[in-house]
Amino acid sequence: MRGPGCVDGVGDGKFLPVKTPSAAPAVRSVVLDTNVVLDVFVFDDAFTRPLKEALRSGALTAWADRHTLKELALVLAYPSFKLAADAQRAVRDAYGALVRVMDGEGAPVELPPCRDRDDQKFLALAARAGAAWLVSKDKRVLSMGGGRRLPFDVLTPRRASQVLEAEGFTRSV
Repeated sequence: MRGPGCVDGVGDGKFLPVKTPSAAPAVRSVVLDTNVVLDVFVFDDAFTRPLKEALRSGALTAWADRHTLKELALVLAYPSFKLAADAQRAVRDAYGALVRVMDGEGAPVELPPCRDRDDQKFLALAARAGAAWLVSKDKRVLSMGGGRRLPFDVLTPRRASQVLEAEGFTRSV
């Protein structure tokens, strides 16, 4: 479904339409899976810097929903990351400042199932938001791209950065 109502992430309560992306849109809607969010906001991975730059400049609009934000909060709290509560909050705040939050569940979208059911939420969000891209490093999610009847492209962070660079949205990595 294209053009659902959504709530701006800054909490002003305005409903904003999602436009169908063109070949090289002025602003492209994307969904970042949790591992990509970690690479951008925790690990400062070189291949995600163009994504962060494009988010900050407004060339990309990232979408989240309560399910993806809940997963992010849970993952940030993993003991293996050794992030103190204030560091976790700082990551959530930095991401929250650059993301729009989809309100509610919206109409169901028929999508092929992902082999990892935990990742289905990212596919559903990308479809509901009218996203041009789902950016992921997950092999099961990446295998969904390429002719799998998805209304969006599934890209690695590196590929997304290359496309942004080719379109002149970011500096080279």
